[in-house]
Amino acid sequence: MKYKEIEKINYIKQIAEKIKFPRILELGVQKGNSTKMLLELCDKNDGYLISVDIDDCSHVASNKRWKFIHSSDDNFNLINNKINEKLDLIFIDSYHEPNHIKKIFYNYYKYLKIEGICIIDDISWIPYSKFNICDNDFIERINRLTFEKILNIYNSNTENFTLNFHFVGSGLAIIKKLKDDLFEEKKIINRLYTIKNLIKKIYSRKPVK
Repeated sequence: MKYKEIEKINYIKQIAEKIKFPRILELGVQKGNSTKMLLELCDKNDGYLISVDIDDCSHVASNKRWKFIHSSDDNFNLINNKINEKLDLIFIDSYHEPNHIKKIFYNYYKYLKIEGICIIDDISWIPYSKFNICDNDFIERINRLTFEKILNIYNSNTENFTLNFHFVGSGLAIIKKLKDDLFEEKKIINRLYTIKNLIKKIYSRKPVK
């Protein structure tokens, strides 16, 4: 199980269990830990779950409240036609590449209810940074890029959804839909590497006499 996976699943459960008659879309199944948790909530709150994975994960559960789609989650011609009503929750935990996440978020956002929740997994690079508990150069880089991608999308959509982050394990982005509008991302221009700030950084390192 991934680093602090149980804690993350419990956090998602706290969000999802408040939803009555939930309609849920899960992108990414793998071993089915989140799938089983979401199905428990569907049984409890009279909900329904659609799960999508490029691998055949149909063996993970057997439940009348569950539909498994064996497909890549960007096969929109197939999957869009399987969504027959607005969604209360979308959980994205599939191919963790920033542009892919953006593509599927922009597609499925329109199926999310107003005040519906979209949760995106693997947005924290902290555990994977150098000398940290899960030291991994690739995951550190890709999670950081995903985090920045989500911030850039939010930068042009601050009136359209709220955004929070939860940094347990590999982290979660929690998005709450406010409006149906969704604008193209707008890159955040920061001043960290301006000449002015680089000069300040150099002079701040000089010893005080």
